[in-house]
Amino acid sequence: MSTHRPTRRSLFRTAGGLAAATALGGAGVLATASTANAVGDGFGLRVVDRDERDHRMKYYRFATNAIGWDPAVPVLLPDDYHSGRRYPVLYLFHGGGIGQDFMTFDKMGIRQQTAGRPMIVVMPDGGSTGWYSNPVRSNVGPRNWETFHIDQLVPWIDANFRTYAEYDGRAVSGFSMGGFGALKYAAKYYGHFASVSSHSGPASLRRDFGLVTHWANASSAAVDLAGGTIYGAPLWNERRVSDDNPVERIGSYHHKRIFLVAGTSPDPVNWFDTINENQVLAGQREFRSLLGGAGIPHEWHEPPGGHFVRPDLFARDLDGIVARLRRA
Repeated sequence: MSTHRPTRRSLFRTAGGLAAATALGGAGVLATASTANAVGDGFGLRVVDRDERDHRMKYYRFATNAIGWDPAVPVLLPDDYHSGRRYPVLYLFHGGGIGQDFMTFDKMGIRQQTAGRPMIVVMPDGGSTGWYSNPVRSNVGPRNWETFHIDQLVPWIDANFRTYAEYDGRAVSGFSMGGFGALKYAAKYYGHFASVSSHSGPASLRRDFGLVTHWANASSAAVDLAGGTIYGAPLWNERRVSDDNPVERIGSYHHKRIFLVAGTSPDPVNWFDTINENQVLAGQREFRSLLGGAGIPHEWHEPPGGHFVRPDLFARDLDGIVARLRRA
């Protein structure tokens, strides 16, 4: 079954934190693309909607055989993209939940946060509970987010924008479910990303009797997959769990910049976020212990508070990403 989700675009159109909001709604031409066939078909993607009139924020919606509807991908360009230089790319992943997408970062001022920083920021849809994965089973048609992001979107971005299509030209970061996706992709696709950041993202799938794995299965079954699951139920696909589990792939984080954030204080309002962040904190501490044992440098922060993006640490992360990646 294929379902189109116009709410993602309506969120983009009404985003108060983006100056681009008033300039959206029509077609345009990506004049600064690196190929003559800009925003056309390729890599299993077909652009079915786009708006490129804002000088920084570009909007695309793709038809893809990896996803049973047309996912959206905003692309935020640096201020001086018109200069003709090439730029490193940050893939920035949103958290889970109904209506969650790049708006997580818009609410904290992603446009302002990246002003003056020489990088392209790609903020792809990852599904409400897609977990940056290809599910073991879907009852609603294809929901293969991992295929969409890694096999299709990354090469499309490199073909259509002036990027450094190499290890030192890419970073991946995310919040919550997106932080897990960042850690997973950085290890599983080692040569793609030189920097990885997880803001309140789980780093251990098996601890506490597999609580995060159970949550990935339960949330995806209830919200996105109509009873299907990411890792399989009642029995997991153990190989897939191990392939995706950051704490089981420590050797794959050598020679990467690693940035981790997990809150330490209960949320006085939201008990669920308190439970969530407690599990994140425990998993990140397990992950950090293993990184330290392997002699892998990493930067970590345990600020007070619960499960939310902290703009000050996100800004610090952006500075570290710029310093690690190839210069524009």
